[in-house]
Amino acid sequence: MFVRLLRGGLVVGGLVLLLAVVAVAALGAPAWLLLVAAVLLLAVPAAVVALRRVEVVRFDEAGYRVRMVRGVGVRQAAWRDVEDAVAGTVAGSRCVTLRLRDGRSTVVPVELLAAPDDDFVLDLQRRLNRGHGYRPLPRQA
Repeated sequence: MFVRLLRGGLVVGGLVLLLAVVAVAALGAPAWLLLVAAVLLLAVPAAVVALRRVEVVRFDEAGYRVRMVRGVGVRQAAWRDVEDAVAGTVAGSRCVTLRLRDGRSTVVPVELLAAPDDDFVLDLQRRLNRGHGYRPLPRQA
């Protein structure tokens, strides 16, 4: 996802820079237009990198919250309201769906997460178990 955003941003920025060069060379537009286009070209990757560091999914003891994802469904809920979690594919992207007791759901695209998939799923399982009051079995010696 990150690479797609960066690639798209660079393509758009390159087109803007090309249009600025043509405008300055052919139409006699002011030369500062090139500077503005170059700054925009550098700002796009910087913005994508800055957004990459934004926390998309936040877990705490009470529940979860999802930010900056379109079509996620329910953006936040308590762990006690989560009936189950299902891994699957939605629109060609690997996702984890948190199904709530009232029939609603939250869909989290795994590719947007900074953590490895396995770490996310293990953390999710631990928090769901704790939220429902499940405790791990004691280890046998």
